[in-house]
Amino acid sequence: MLDLIHKKKQGLALNEKELEFLVQGITDGSIPDYQITAWAMAVYFQRMSDEELVAFTKAVINSGQTLDLSKIKGIKVDKHSTGGIGDKTSLVFGPLAASLGLKVTKMAGRGLGVTGGTIDKLSTIPNFKYELSVTEFVKDVNKVGFSITSQTGNLVPADKKLYALRDVSDTVNSLELIAASVMSKKIAMGADIILLDVKCGSGAFVSDIKEARELANLMIKIGKAFNKKVIAVISDMNKPLGKTIGNSLEVQEAVASLNNQGPEDLKELSVSLAALALVASNKKLKLKQAKLEAIKMFDSLKPLSVFYDFIVAQGGDLEYIKNINSAKSAKYIIPIKATRDGYLSFTDNYLLGELSNVLGAGRLVKDAKIDPTAGIVLKQVEGDKIKKNQIILELHTNKIKSQHKQFQAMALETFSILAKKPKLKSLIFEIIM
Repeated sequence: MLDLIHKKKQGLALNEKELEFLVQGITDGSIPDYQITAWAMAVYFQRMSDEELVAFTKAVINSGQTLDLSKIKGIKVDKHSTGGIGDKTSLVFGPLAASLGLKVTKMAGRGLGVTGGTIDKLSTIPNFKYELSVTEFVKDVNKVGFSITSQTGNLVPADKKLYALRDVSDTVNSLELIAASVMSKKIAMGADIILLDVKCGSGAFVSDIKEARELANLMIKIGKAFNKKVIAVISDMNKPLGKTIGNSLEVQEAVASLNNQGPEDLKELSVSLAALALVASNKKLKLKQAKLEAIKMFDSLKPLSVFYDFIVAQGGDLEYIKNINSAKSAKYIIPIKATRDGYLSFTDNYLLGELSNVLGAGRLVKDAKIDPTAGIVLKQVEGDKIKKNQIILELHTNKIKSQHKQFQAMALETFSILAKKPKLKSLIFEIIM
């Protein structure tokens, strides 16, 4: 293994046999964590060639089973986000796309770095079962129209191990490792259409549009190598998506959105992604018409009913979901107020994600437990006119009071109050098909 680390450190591409050896060692534990992370760091600095990336992805796919979804009737769509602050889109997109007649087959993960994970969010729902057998998964998709399962030990197990090590070794934002991780899971899942939401900005793994475009194209190249239809959207992550950050808080907001009482940006992104999925499944349908159909379906509240069916199918407590605004909250809610009049601008979305983690909503070490009630609520959004002493954020935590001053100081660094209203960016920067 030392030879492979040295070779990669020199900027040389590993061949197919070397990559198969590496992935086998990751999977069976014969290569220690410190050597895996050394290789990952070498990849971060030296990158991978396209051929090396496809070969590595193939080896990761072959490290476990692939799903046979042939018993699912209809066009199967798998949507994936590269991760962002407050990103609960899958919980809204899934029931919306299912309401439009698509079959949404999603495997989700836990939080990575400062970005939250869909499984962590679903874990806050009492009795909700997210570890499904293939038979259960297929049954639920056929019955409800969509299902979300966690990454099983048998599906791309090499990625599962590497995913956890990247989180605690500062190699999360390697473009090649992101692309291979995402696409190995998506290809192993066997969907017909892979829909990618590539986040771009201070709260994402990629901060500029050029890098986001490069990541999107890497994943599309991998998809083409495996004969998959892949569509990528590059969306803004310079500010949080929606008004909540944190697991239980984000489930609450997803339910509010499905009630058509949620934030506009979450609705816009979910509708846009559903429209793209419709277009990909029907060559005759134009994007404008597809978007109108998605908006009409969203406003009908049928997706909320589908979400309820999803909760019941996977054993979750439906009464908890229907009364989620009464769910248990954190012991302490700390208000963060504006120090002067002006217009709100979020200046450090990454720091907001870090703050959410230290409040208890994320993991600071690999096996740490998360606090389901911890997180942040945005009382105001980008561009709002603000008065001095108006509450901008609420910090939800169960951490001891002696830490609260540190949390307040961090929170005040995440936004500015400007004399002039900031220019608001489009939520979706680009669509790459």
